[in-house]
Amino acid sequence: MNINKIDLNLLIYLDVLLRECNVTRSANKLNITQPAMSNGLKRLRDLLGDPLLVRTSEGMKPTEKALRLQPIVRKVLLELEEALQPEADFNERTSTRVFRIMASDYAASTVIPRLLTRLRENAPGITLDIMTPSDVTFHDVEAGKIDMAINRFEELPQSFHEKSVWHDTFVCMMSSENPVAQNFTLDTYLEAQHIWVSKTGFGVGVGMDPTDVQKLGWVDEALQQQGRKRSIRVFTRSYHTAMHLALEQDLIATLPRKVAMINRKNPNLVILEPPFTIPPIELKMIWSPLLHHDASHIWFRKQVIELANELKSQSKF
Repeated sequence: MNINKIDLNLLIYLDVLLRECNVTRSANKLNITQPAMSNGLKRLRDLLGDPLLVRTSEGMKPTEKALRLQPIVRKVLLELEEALQPEADFNERTSTRVFRIMASDYAASTVIPRLLTRLRENAPGITLDIMTPSDVTFHDVEAGKIDMAINRFEELPQSFHEKSVWHDTFVCMMSSENPVAQNFTLDTYLEAQHIWVSKTGFGVGVGMDPTDVQKLGWVDEALQQQGRKRSIRVFTRSYHTAMHLALEQDLIATLPRKVAMINRKNPNLVILEPPFTIPPIELKMIWSPLLHHDASHIWFRKQVIELANELKSQSKF
């Protein structure tokens, strides 16, 4: 095939079509008419000698060739957009830029308040737009619609840039009136009632099954390694809710140390080391390759890492 015959717009059409698997939605994404999108799909089929999308009982599905092409086309378009990004100086003192951040509840509780304080002192005109994991998708991050996502990630698309913010260990929080606090062992821990806090990822959650240990996360997997299991009474997606519920005399919240330390001065709460080993967790920040060389984004990433290093060096964390 002569590459001169390929219209760059067709690659853009193909990229969106293979993500949406729907001509109408693809047209809306690109702000063109449906006939124009249909014509683009026809040209792509003629050019590549493949139907690319075929109708099934479950809607339009990509062919094998389309699936092979999808990551290649996405990579080419991302690299092209990155290369064409304009270079410009950035002055944080005068900037009125809005940084959009997807932050898990854990990140929002620990990183964001201190980041806001730092920005107030050094960049008073900058605004933060904080979103939850259910508000965005990996495609939003990849397309640069979200400046940064801060969370605990198990798997990431290869195109993303990433940086470790810190590692954190777990502690147990409970009411000072909880009898377990006076005799805290693995047996008394397991005899108590517990608060579970979600490890939030992308997408809207659909509820929890207490018997599905694989989805319960680090704490319950660590217990399973010892052939033990705790009794979970409350499921929540909010660390602040978990800490509030820990004031109840019969509940224990096992949560990351940096979150628990937010309430370290509350005389009604006790923070103790877990009576068993729980592997540490890693908080990461990720961003699109489209933003990697942007001057304002480089500065912003530096702020996050510097404040994280400050927090790691403080004994209270």
